[in-house]
Amino acid sequence: MESSIQDLYGRIAYRFGHLIENCPPEKWDQPSPCPGWTAWDVAAHVISNHRRAVAGLDDSTYDAPGPDEDLLRAWQSASGVVKAALYDQKRANTLLGEEFGCIPFEEFVKRMACADTLIHTWDLARATGQGETLDAEGVSVAMAILVPEDDDIRVPGAFGAKCSSTADAAPQTRLLNFLGRQV
Repeated sequence: MESSIQDLYGRIAYRFGHLIENCPPEKWDQPSPCPGWTAWDVAAHVISNHRRAVAGLDDSTYDAPGPDEDLLRAWQSASGVVKAALYDQKRANTLLGEEFGCIPFEEFVKRMACADTLIHTWDLARATGQGETLDAEGVSVAMAILVPEDDDIRVPGAFGAKCSSTADAAPQTRLLNFLGRQV
């Protein structure tokens, strides 16, 4: 049975926030699986994407987190606004502009949560030495979203070349390998 977007997003957002909250201070400068990015860069990127989604909903502007910004507070604020919008039927169904693919906010959040927040949850966990298990339903949804877009996501600044998976690899491993992560 498929979870509602509110439940799916809630689980993925909770896990990402948990990693931020429990990141040892000395780990923020550790390299992540994203070339050229530290753990801090990964968290800031996900927060920025959340702020961007809300700005698309409200037709407002947004800023990426600054170097002195408290990432946990920034995450709690950004994800809290997204959660509230998902529970407001009018806002959840608001059509976002071309930059977002002209889709309803809740559909964009589904894509963002599974194709960005979920994947970067693993990146942040790996960089900071925390548990790397991802939401199983999120992994399934991410594969359903991303596999048909295989050619479109292989661009600079997005996802790298696929890595090979064994035939018996777990779904999470297959997803991470598909997105260029060595597991």
